[in-house]
Amino acid sequence: MHCPFCSAKDTKVIDSRLVGGGHQVRRRRECIACHERFTTFEGAELVMPRVIKRDGSREPFNEDKLLNGLHRALERRPVKTEQVDEVVHQIKSQIRATGEREVSSLLIGECIMEALKGLDKVAYVRFASVYRSFEDIREFGEEIARLGD
Repeated sequence: MHCPFCSAKDTKVIDSRLVGGGHQVRRRRECIACHERFTTFEGAELVMPRVIKRDGSREPFNEDKLLNGLHRALERRPVKTEQVDEVVHQIKSQIRATGEREVSSLLIGECIMEALKGLDKVAYVRFASVYRSFEDIREFGEEIARLGD
């Protein structure tokens, strides 16, 4: 790893710890030349399937879209960042576990709704209302009734 301060080629690892629920390694490093310290994060880079959207177009899986949808649903809800990170990891694992090279956006939406159902019921209803395009209050009521079952 090159030093971000002086670009020297030699750095040494001072400390390593698991972070992100054990899905990443945080390393404290020190430059041999200038003695500056910095932190790096290491995680596995796994190939995600492409996403087939409702209109039939295809695009690469985008974790930022997944996070944005979760954050909108969870806005002002008492859910910790670590819980959101774990949900993202679970959803990505479910998608990879299909073994398919392409998955539908509908499958991803259902995975998100299932995860939100266990995480926060209000966030689940928020996400479902947008995802399923609720037209009136009756549809909200039906979804809430299903949630209670």
